[in-house]
Amino acid sequence: MKVGRILLVLALALAGGGPAGAPAAAEPVHRVSYDKHSLMVDGQRVLVQAAEFHYFRLPSPELWRDILEKEKAAGFNAVSVYFDWAFHSPAPGVYDFSGVRDVDRLLRTAEQVGLYVIARPGPYINAETSGGGFPGWLKLVPGRARSSAPGYTAAYRDWLGHINPIIARHQITRGGSVLLYNVENEYAVNTDAAYMQDLQDTARGHGIDVPITTNLCCDAASWTSTWASGPGAVQIPGVDDYPQSFDCGNAATVWGAWGAGITERVRDDVPVFAAEYQAGAIDVNNAGYEACRELTGVAYTRYFPKSNLITSGATAFSHYMGFGGTNWGWLAQPNDVYTSYDYGAAITETRQLTAKYDEYKRQGYFLHAVAGSLTRTDPVAAPAAAGLETLARANPDDGAQFVLVRNPGTAAVSSTLDWGPYAFPVTLAGHDAKVLVGGYALGGQRLVASTSEILTHETIGGRDVAVLHGNQDAPGATVLRYSSRPRVTVLEGQVTTTFDAGHLRLDYTHTGLARVLIDGGGRRPLLLLLGTSEAAASFWRADTAAGPVLVRGTALLRSATARPGTLALRADTAAAGPVEVFTGGRAVTVNGERVPTRRTPSGSLLGRLPGPRPVALPALTGWRQHAEAPEAAPGFDDSRWALADKTSSLSPFAPLTQPVLFSDEYGFHTGSVWYRGRFTATGGETSVSLNAITGKRGNYLVWLNGRYLGSAAGGVQADSDAPANPSPGAGEFAVPAGLLKPGGPAVLSVLVQNMGHNDDWTADDNRFRQPRGLVGARVNGSAAPVTWRIQGTAAIDPVRGGLNNGGLYGERAGWTSPGYADRNWPSAGTTVPAGVTWLRTAFQLDLPSGQDTSVVLRFAGPPPAGYRAVVYLNGWQLGQYGAEIGPQTDFVLPAGPLRQNGRNTLAIAVIATSPSSVTTPTQAVAGRQRGGVQGS
Repeated sequence: MKVGRILLVLALALAGGGPAGAPAAAEPVHRVSYDKHSLMVDGQRVLVQAAEFHYFRLPSPELWRDILEKEKAAGFNAVSVYFDWAFHSPAPGVYDFSGVRDVDRLLRTAEQVGLYVIARPGPYINAETSGGGFPGWLKLVPGRARSSAPGYTAAYRDWLGHINPIIARHQITRGGSVLLYNVENEYAVNTDAAYMQDLQDTARGHGIDVPITTNLCCDAASWTSTWASGPGAVQIPGVDDYPQSFDCGNAATVWGAWGAGITERVRDDVPVFAAEYQAGAIDVNNAGYEACRELTGVAYTRYFPKSNLITSGATAFSHYMGFGGTNWGWLAQPNDVYTSYDYGAAITETRQLTAKYDEYKRQGYFLHAVAGSLTRTDPVAAPAAAGLETLARANPDDGAQFVLVRNPGTAAVSSTLDWGPYAFPVTLAGHDAKVLVGGYALGGQRLVASTSEILTHETIGGRDVAVLHGNQDAPGATVLRYSSRPRVTVLEGQVTTTFDAGHLRLDYTHTGLARVLIDGGGRRPLLLLLGTSEAAASFWRADTAAGPVLVRGTALLRSATARPGTLALRADTAAAGPVEVFTGGRAVTVNGERVPTRRTPSGSLLGRLPGPRPVALPALTGWRQHAEAPEAAPGFDDSRWALADKTSSLSPFAPLTQPVLFSDEYGFHTGSVWYRGRFTATGGETSVSLNAITGKRGNYLVWLNGRYLGSAAGGVQADSDAPANPSPGAGEFAVPAGLLKPGGPAVLSVLVQNMGHNDDWTADDNRFRQPRGLVGARVNGSAAPVTWRIQGTAAIDPVRGGLNNGGLYGERAGWTSPGYADRNWPSAGTTVPAGVTWLRTAFQLDLPSGQDTSVVLRFAGPPPAGYRAVVYLNGWQLGQYGAEIGPQTDFVLPAGPLRQNGRNTLAIAVIATSPSSVTTPTQAVAGRQRGGVQGS
């Protein structure tokens, strides 16, 4: 499409009203405000604890609820969401918000689950997505992206005109849950204040009335702009912090490689906002995401976020990522990621919970419990502990104290914490930290001080229930104030008590779970549960109309509903076992079934739950095989292909030969692209010189008159991060003697595997406009002109969207579809020739109902060199496998694309650079839980 036509389409879209109009003004349902301490909703302070989730990396809207419920169950009260422009707009003026792109459904689900939303529509989002969220067609729009250039302005206003009204109607001020609106992303290089201001003015014009924020990476002091004052300033500037870097391959030795991870205060009149706080890592060195989970594991999570909490006084956090998901289709940018975007997150790509999830839950429950005091604090002098670092903050109104005790060294330290009149023994492992609380209203109790951390405290059935925890075998002490000596009954465990001058002191060692009942002393009864951090992680909390409840023993608690005399739970179990419920009710149901229970000495209800049923997955047999690449044959009819005849481009990369062969110039932005160049042979041809820019992990294959000549790696140069390279993806291919006859026709066929578009984090056209596809082609030994034609994706898949398919013949001919008739294909062998070969099989699946089963496709052994396998499930491109791609051998088959009770079709395009052996994959269960999201 010509540039002028693109601009005309954009102008017409903007002029036409449609979705760009602002929603009618309405009286706000809730009001959002803020001061230097925190955000407030209707005047009530809110401590925002968010986790990032990308709906576009989970192509199963029915599973969005699963992730949101798991984040809510971990104590997060908000979800941060990027909205990917490229995912919704395959062509100028074309937008799709249906099916897996139904963001209205996503925001409704967040409201139903009870999560605030931090909305991040860009226009630029980075997020390791292709183009950083910019659609490929934007390369054909004149004017630097991320600036106030007219062409780019028309384009991003059109995008915002579609996405902003959807976000606006889901704001908390309209009865929804969108609490903050984030413009741009890490925009601190090559900045344009007029652009930043227009983004905000445009949002306001579309009805956005919640506070507007932005995020600066990674240390506000080191960037040229904080957007805290002056033109383009936002209401609440935020800061990104990634202290642990992305060196997953050296996870065992990295500690604070990029700093202390302290979010600095950017402005004195707004709360400290950790807009992206590291909660995982991209796998830049192909170490595998389990290594990234170790890099940012439990030790990191215990130390850095807690340090940030007390040091900076931050009261708004967003952790990147809570769940990473999958770069299905051609969603990813090429340089840093492969199919998996697991990110080493607390929730794995297969939606399983990890030990890191447990730590986030411990902190999330703590923040929920103490938010009333922690949302307004000032620095105060901290009690000292020799050999350890201590910092403290206190609430000036209620006097609550929050003391950070941390061990920056690698060896364990045992010390004494001198806190007021008390000398408490404390022991911390190396690289560990805890936040202790004193002078605090623990429900109806008065907590003087404790060396155990608070998990939660609730009022249940007319008494206080508090859960405190510490590391296994570490000493603990808790002091409570009473007007007279209370009755103390140790129900379980070893706890000693003393009472002196109104203070009840309990001493213990954190082992298992001790239970202490305290009654009298001028206060309502207290059930004090003192356990290890592992024991604390076994608790789940939920709110009901009749008050909060605690549940212990399930793998997950999704929700709780109080009914007369009965507590109805939605919960998952990973194995059969006991369940304990702390509730004011008399009976319990789980997933609609009554659970027989008995009353325990602790006053809880104790019952037993069944586990999931076994799962038997069918073997993948009956594979059929078909060679592809008719495009390599001299007689292939390419007359309907686009004629590659352009002589100029908006790309700053100058083509090495004419005509311009950049694939984006001809409207082909994703995946494989075929080129065919026709010329009349002279007989003097000696070789073919080609250059291609594919992005990291890409390659290209070459045929001449149907004879395979070989392959080469695609280039990754020509951006601002690398020196200019005149031959970024060079390949030299000898012409076999006698192949070309003088005066005879010759056809050069080239298959280029483009791996997505560069991000644009420096707002530099050298990065974003880096071309894809061939950038130079020359037949050496001949001056004969070459006529080029090009073919990529034939049509946009209306269900799976514009990023699902590339331009392989099988993709264009429907070989990925479950409805394609492959019965005439021969049975698959164990080898494939150089070029493209397709494999197909079908299988029947019948997974047990009433439980959540996560299935993966598993390739045996390390990824092989020399070929890549592009995997399609029922038409959905769910993975790319091969040594040049990354270390991944398991590929998630999510419910939705996977028919869990029906017939499924697998299609695999094997693109081999030489004859290769092929091992077909198997299926495996990555997790199973009774319960799940059914019936929600």
